Amino acid sequence: MVGTLMQVVVLAGGIGSRLRPWTNDIPKPLLPMLDATLLERVVEGVPPELVDEVVVAGGYKVEMIRKYFKEANVDFDVRIVPEDKPLGTGGALGNCRDIISGRFACFNGDVVSSLSVGDMLKQHNSMNVKGTLALWEVEDPTRFGIVGLNDSRHITQFKEKPKPEEVFSNLINAGSYLLEDDVFDIMPMGKHSLERDIFPVLAEEGSLAGFPFPGYFIDAGTPESWHQGIKKCIEENRFKTGRVIDGSWHQSNQTTAKNSMVQSGCNIAGQVFESTLLKGAIIKSGAIVSNCLIGENAIVGNDANLTNVVVGHGVTVPPGHIQSEGTI
Repeated sequence: MVGTLMQVVVLAGGIGSRLRPWTNDIPKPLLPMLDATLLERVVEGVPPELVDEVVVAGGYKVEMIRKYFKEANVDFDVRIVPEDKPLGTGGALGNCRDIISGRFACFNGDVVSSLSVGDMLKQHNSMNVKGTLALWEVEDPTRFGIVGLNDSRHITQFKEKPKPEEVFSNLINAGSYLLEDDVFDIMPMGKHSLERDIFPVLAEEGSLAGFPFPGYFIDAGTPESWHQGIKKCIEENRFKTGRVIDGSWHQSNQTTAKNSMVQSGCNIAGQVFESTLLKGAIIKSGAIVSNCLIGENAIVGNDANLTNVVVGHGVTVPPGHIQSEGTI
């Protein structure tokens, strides 16, 4: 393995509005994705022997995150650097400048991917650059930051969310970076964007590299992409406890569900497809739940029919309730 210990920064400042009402009570980094939190999933692409410390740049329910990792059995130390007000991706990272030294990894807080940071590190070491960005190829890059790459894997252009006529590449920024602490020299204080304000400057001076990687890349911050993340973690056996039956991961007691995640203490008398059930959720007889996120200790009443719905923690869905889309 190339390299020595390094810090890993996770940019987790958002309030997780796209996963409400789940995130009203549980901050997104602590949402369970099988038997680990989303934050642990984000970090696990880094070989554990390289992780010195995980620094969470957080702005929402940071005390809950701090308390969880103080008590959790994880292989790394966690330090929280709170944002008092939204600082953008650049400002959030810049807020950590006093505690980061040397080379470090940096991830957006909801990225679940097949990226091999070890391989990315080998390339980074060989190129004498200030930053290396993980890159992912997509058919429609207009929702992302696109990157122009030359034959030596230097990034030559960078454009955030291009219009269709501005597209010059199908490689997008995959929200995972290796950076040298020199990057702080060009970062202003206060709110700014890595993607718009920092990376283009590094690209212009020839000190930014790109690392395209194969496999999968999921931004797990929406209900739809959350399902994709769960499915991929099951397919790739990214769990240490629980077992898979009918394409579903079950944390403990065997229940009936297809292509779903079922935490401990759940009781399923109805039908569950392509959904996530957090601990203590109850699906009563005759109920059908499809592509849903069911919160902790929520109850879905008899003969209810839910599709593409996020149900909050502790909520009771009335018997016979029919809903597609939205939240309860």
